[in-house]
Amino acid sequence: MLSDAIESLHVEGRYRTFIDIERERGQYPHAVWTRPDGEKQPVTVWCGNDYLGMGQHRVVLEAMHEALEATGAGSGGTRNISGTTVYHKRLEAELADLHGKGSALLFTSAYIANDATLSTLPKLFPGLIIYSDALNHASMIEGVRRNGGAKRIFRHNDVAHLRELLAADDPATPKLIAFESVYSMDGDFGPIAEICDLAEEFGALTYLDEVHAVGMYGPRGGGIAERDGLMDRVDIINGTLAKAYGVMGGYIAASPMMCDAIRSYAPGFIFTTSLPPAVAAGAAASVAHLKSDQALRDAHQTQARILKLRLKGLGLPVIDHGSHIVPVMVGDPVHTQKMSDMLLSEHGIYVQPINFPTVPRGTERLRFTPSPVHGPAEIDALISALDSLWAHCALNRADLTG
Repeated sequence: MLSDAIESLHVEGRYRTFIDIERERGQYPHAVWTRPDGEKQPVTVWCGNDYLGMGQHRVVLEAMHEALEATGAGSGGTRNISGTTVYHKRLEAELADLHGKGSALLFTSAYIANDATLSTLPKLFPGLIIYSDALNHASMIEGVRRNGGAKRIFRHNDVAHLRELLAADDPATPKLIAFESVYSMDGDFGPIAEICDLAEEFGALTYLDEVHAVGMYGPRGGGIAERDGLMDRVDIINGTLAKAYGVMGGYIAASPMMCDAIRSYAPGFIFTTSLPPAVAAGAAASVAHLKSDQALRDAHQTQARILKLRLKGLGLPVIDHGSHIVPVMVGDPVHTQKMSDMLLSEHGIYVQPINFPTVPRGTERLRFTPSPVHGPAEIDALISALDSLWAHCALNRADLTG
């Protein structure tokens, strides 16, 4: 049965292959790929989530080295039993300040933060109905699915549909609207202000996932809600430390009472060993640094605009909603995988294919994530490779766009 399940993925062209790469300190986005034959080949990573290159930044590495030498490797326990250190508390203080909230709560990943929080809220608000955007991340879907409470799914970014759903339910019933600021597959933005308007009208809480925005948008990197002056209208903000901040971990930022309740009731927080102190120290240093490094954010947006302009110049089907995420639509899982394989083996360019169930069938794509350290040489090499493959290889332009 296991063999049949795996074989079906191969037949559909969506079996996921892990590429063995070795990051080199100070060389990002360049890395070394170990080929199937054991040979090593230089590659440029074009699909990483280290959006700003902070995983290589001096202030992050120094903070991690200092904490490692001071404390050792692990935290030694859960947050409740010996696993809370000054580094964890320092990081939570930085995050609360970042989002203008009274408190923040640290998790081992943003996935766990979403899952644990959304699955716990119905315990705190009996009868809670969660209204969830149709394209919310898998972690949000899982948290909503298994919380045992009622849920409503509104069409992606469709505020009118959300209003219909809210209006159809008992006004006295507790409500929460869960949505994202930047949706990672298409790179489009959630209508935060309009959703907050509805939340106020219908007495609903708001839960905003800023995973693909923190560190990169807003005057201090607080995300789209900060950029648009809306942080005070959002009740719970979810974010990650593994993308723009270049380390690991996730969190929520909210009122002290909300964070205290989640801390006290969420199994995903209570029973999980806390992040190593060195990781917490590095993340805190990264968050603090990006509060004032607007130049890095500006460079990131510039590189994203340049890449989209160059791809459009080739006539490639680029989705452009104005964010830093650059999807190129292929529309077939086998073709997408083959394009990825050829870019890697023939051109030393690593971009992972995005197939179902991450995206709907028929919308398979290559998703590029430029960073400030993807310079003119890296962009030129990518454009040249894509132009060659799209126009001349067995996957000709008509096949791929048809």
